[in-house]
Amino acid sequence: MRSIFKFRAGAIFHSSSFRSTSTRPRFLRTFSMASITVHNSLAPGAPVPFRPREEGKVSWYACGPTTYDLSHLGHARNYISTDVIRRILRDFFGFKVYFVMNYTDVDDKIIIKARRNRLLELEKEKQYSAEQIRDLVFKAFQAYAASNLPLLADASQPALDEHNYEERKTAAYGGVLSGGTLSGEGKPSDAEAKIKMHLNNMDAASKSLVNNAGFEGAEEILLPYLDSLYKETIDTGDQSIFTDLTQAMEKAFSDDMEALNVLPPDAITRVTEYVPQIVSFVEQIVQKGFAYEANGSVYFDIAAFEKAGNTYARLRPESKNDKALQEEGEGSLSKSSEGKKRSGDFALWKKSKPGEPYWPSPWGLGRPGWHIECSVMASDKLGEQMDIHSGGIDLAFPHHDNELAQSEAYFHQCDKGEHTWVNYFLHMGHLSIAGSKMSKSLKNFQTIQDALAKKEYTARNMRIVFLMGRWNDGVEISPDMRKQANNWEETLDKFFTNVKARLSEAEAPADGIKDLSLAEGSPKGLTDELEKAKKDLTTALSNSFDTPAAMQVILRLVKDANIYMNDKATSGNLEALESVARWVTKIVGILGLDAGAQPPYNGLGWSSVSAASAANVDPKIAIKPYAAAYSKVREDIKALNLSESSAQIKTLLDQDTSDADFSELEKSGEKDLEKLALPYLRATSRLRDELRSREFLATLESGTKQAVLALSDRIRDYDLTDLGVQLDDQDNKPSLIKFVLAEKLIAAREDKLRLEADKERKKEEARRAREKAEEEKWAKAKVSPQEMFKSDSKYQEWDADGLPTKLADGTELPKSQSKKLKKDWDRQKKLHDEYLAKFGSKE
Repeated sequence: MRSIFKFRAGAIFHSSSFRSTSTRPRFLRTFSMASITVHNSLAPGAPVPFRPREEGKVSWYACGPTTYDLSHLGHARNYISTDVIRRILRDFFGFKVYFVMNYTDVDDKIIIKARRNRLLELEKEKQYSAEQIRDLVFKAFQAYAASNLPLLADASQPALDEHNYEERKTAAYGGVLSGGTLSGEGKPSDAEAKIKMHLNNMDAASKSLVNNAGFEGAEEILLPYLDSLYKETIDTGDQSIFTDLTQAMEKAFSDDMEALNVLPPDAITRVTEYVPQIVSFVEQIVQKGFAYEANGSVYFDIAAFEKAGNTYARLRPESKNDKALQEEGEGSLSKSSEGKKRSGDFALWKKSKPGEPYWPSPWGLGRPGWHIECSVMASDKLGEQMDIHSGGIDLAFPHHDNELAQSEAYFHQCDKGEHTWVNYFLHMGHLSIAGSKMSKSLKNFQTIQDALAKKEYTARNMRIVFLMGRWNDGVEISPDMRKQANNWEETLDKFFTNVKARLSEAEAPADGIKDLSLAEGSPKGLTDELEKAKKDLTTALSNSFDTPAAMQVILRLVKDANIYMNDKATSGNLEALESVARWVTKIVGILGLDAGAQPPYNGLGWSSVSAASAANVDPKIAIKPYAAAYSKVREDIKALNLSESSAQIKTLLDQDTSDADFSELEKSGEKDLEKLALPYLRATSRLRDELRSREFLATLESGTKQAVLALSDRIRDYDLTDLGVQLDDQDNKPSLIKFVLAEKLIAAREDKLRLEADKERKKEEARRAREKAEEEKWAKAKVSPQEMFKSDSKYQEWDADGLPTKLADGTELPKSQSKKLKKDWDRQKKLHDEYLAKFGSKE
């Protein structure tokens, strides 16, 4: 067959293809690349040595998303883990990484969703009566149950409807809904998750029918029903129904990745931009005898491929004959196997049916198979061999195994043996929820947009959670894991804040803030810990990018530094602390934990959201809130006429240099908001320190003193807290100025107020309880012991002291009971005597 398209496998992977601008870190130039190992799915078991084809360069192709829906936390797990490894290779080990990723914009899922959405739009445009809509929804309701929930369709019972649905659902699937399995054995998995998804759709549709809500709530059951009726009527010559969906989802995915601080690919490929090359690629495989045409489709001939000395299913040989996975790999629109030689043979090119997009080919109108797209695009960008191919673990078979087979078939040369297309296959472990893989198809997912918008995660916190687990292991996020990640982040956050505060204090002008001298030389203990951490981190990252171990190395070093910082004997020496903080800053930058950081990550601490957002703002505008807070404090102090009582306050007010200090910083080109704000914060802090000094407070009258203390507290707890500034009071030393997220400080303030309010409430409740107990005590004490038993109907006769002698039935009172009553009588007499002594007999 003559080729109608030409394909050139960009066969040549030139060094110019590497577009990474990073250079190898100076401190790692002597590192031996041969000592890096990596878990390679092509060589299961222990990590193997990582040796790229070209020294210092890595070629990498990653399977991107199928752009038919919003991305969820499972995608975040995959692409954040991929991003972490890419950053480690680039910024820690110094490789130039050329990273290619595809967008799948032709796929059965895309076709189905786009087509169904269009059919529903058309249906809603029809002039239906309410009864006609209800009839349509009811038919869809029954069809959906028959197709997806067969246990609801009991032939011995009346037809399923919205009235008997709940009862039938509980009888058929109650065990699954209560956390069990369909079989009643083992743990729930994807099968049970799918049942729950279908039941959720049926629940919404049943409610819609009960309430006569029309289409509302019934969309999920209507979509497949309408597709079964009208799919062949859709004009797919106009591919905008598909591209409108894929372009919107591609944009959403790109926005999600940017929000998660995932580096953009060096090159992006799309299936729709490669159809001619795909046709040519398939032709070449056919010509080599590794594929055959059948009824307008082209299938890969696994038997011919293996007969030529090649290996099929190298990644997952145990799944080679798994029919369920084979069918899943072919897609839900390709159930027919007509013309296939063997059931395991997979489609390279699919004949398009009515309602599906199509392109011309030598075999007629059709569309690419799922697996072929990556083979063609990766080969075009990276040539006939690449260092790394990556994707989620669920893609290993059949997608990646089929990619390998068809690519190695394309490049096969009879006289050269089996071709190696990929050297290292990296598979990211998937994210689970309640034992099932988090996926769009199961609808058991939370979108990235939703997780960030609801502030259930920040981008940094989500990345830390994933860094806590090995990239190639599955993970199910637990409360304990979230707590561990939160503690790790909080520990580093406080460390950076404290180090920056102490360095800021040491660098402050001498007129009000005491300079801290930096001792000559570094304390050996902390310096030794830093050197050990560097070696341990290199070991961890060399061991297949072991980020859990790396995170522990960082945490241990920070804890050691905190101990050193809190030791009064060494706290004045900041050189070692700064060295530790800057090294930790570099590493968290490399791991992608600071969206505002860029290589070579030479800053100090990770940037706050407010600082990052202010980075590109005019400095005068950025510092306005801080200048305004300082101005307000000055005016409030002036209103109290405090300068008459303190020469120091008068000097601070009259000789203010905050504007001049800021101007100097602005002229120097400083963009760091924290540094720009310091002149106003230091001036504010100096005034407040003077307000709360013992010497000054001792000169004030009681009323003025209370006003001054209230102002001092307000400055700390409101004026500065609302700006994200924390003042730590120190005895006989200037307050430490710390930059902390305003929302954290405000939350802490509100918690403190709640605790104080709770304390006062409990105190008041205790006071009332005491008063009530006191009232009850004296009410009881008022009764004389002679009268205390006479109102009790259990007794008939009493002696002169009022002690019962006979029960109500006339029988003598038992001796044991008489003894007990005498003890009660004695207690009451003592209490009554107290009453008489306190209130007198007239009370």
